[in-house]
Amino acid sequence: MVAALAACGGSGSGSIGSNPLGSIGSLGISGGGARANDSATRQAARVRGTESVAVNRYLWAASLDVLSFLPIESVDPFTGVIVFGYGTPPGGGRAYRATVHISDPALDARALNVALQTRSGPVATETQLAVEDAILARARQLRIADGRL
Repeated sequence: MVAALAACGGSGSGSIGSNPLGSIGSLGISGGGARANDSATRQAARVRGTESVAVNRYLWAASLDVLSFLPIESVDPFTGVIVFGYGTPPGGGRAYRATVHISDPALDARALNVALQTRSGPVATETQLAVEDAILARARQLRIADGRL
């Protein structure tokens, strides 16, 4: 799965639109707005039996916050994948879609992988890095606000 997400990044012809997990593990939350984001955030904090969610909750919430203009197609907090559909940022004219993969419970840049795409193909590496930086900055703000530093 990581290779599939990495192939969708910066350059290449991979498609972000398809759920890399297929129907397995997808919670199928669709739509957008605050209600879908709240539901997705609650799913990130959920524990299923004896297995706990192994993603960083600040990265998870920051991803939903920064990319809130995109509709959520599916989330899977157990593998750390959020798939967003096409949406246009406020004040922008180009539609984007994204797949976010949070691979580690640490609040670390290596734990975050964002793949962005426009209708005409993958975005420039600089755009992808800017979105990742915005998510990391927001995650740090959330952690500071939580008072756990």
